[in-house]
Amino acid sequence: MRIRIAVASLATALTGVLAVPAAATAAVDDGPQRIIGGSTVSSAPWAAAVFSDGEFFCSGTIISPNYVLTAAHCIEGSMSVRIGSVNRTSGGVTRTVTSVKTRYDLALMRLSSSVSTSYVSLSSSYPPVGSTTSLYGWGRTCYSGCDASTILKTADVEVTTTRETDAYGGRAIASTGIDGAAWRGDSGGPQFYNGVQVGVASLADGVSDQYYGSVAYNRSWIRSIAGV
Repeated sequence: MRIRIAVASLATALTGVLAVPAAATAAVDDGPQRIIGGSTVSSAPWAAAVFSDGEFFCSGTIISPNYVLTAAHCIEGSMSVRIGSVNRTSGGVTRTVTSVKTRYDLALMRLSSSVSTSYVSLSSSYPPVGSTTSLYGWGRTCYSGCDASTILKTADVEVTTTRETDAYGGRAIASTGIDGAAWRGDSGGPQFYNGVQVGVASLADGVSDQYYGSVAYNRSWIRSIAGV
């Protein structure tokens, strides 16, 4: 089963949920969750906690002074972000989102005013199959019965193919967990290879496997919108 990892409603979640294919929805529609396993992060000036109507919804990254990259399935209601803090409830700086552009399961959110921080670098190539990459997000730490993680988490995973599809048919990077896995609330969060962002969290099974929308596949589009 693969599930979209962003929040559909407060009735089902307090955090984002990775996207869920239609066939899997009934089996996994039990609320959001955070990176399962892995470890907490002490510093991430590029990290963006994504909120919908004031409630934590997804994870993301700031890629330029005016743009945050997240998943398209995270866009719902009035959007805002907290940037630069590993704690999604405090610290950093907050901004509202004034406009959104989407392509497949990637979204670029334009901020109400610029933010000066360390921005992520974006990859123009795919990570090698078999390579170790790192995931980041505030999603749940167990399959069910957990709230969103207050502190940003990370886990290492192994790339199994770069020819999968994301929740909306774009090219995606598939991976399997090494010391952890993505789950609900990690939607829109980054996948890094050698310090460069290669993917955006789209789908997961909540056990070991996840599918991240490819940055390289959408690189020209990102540059045309955000200028980076």
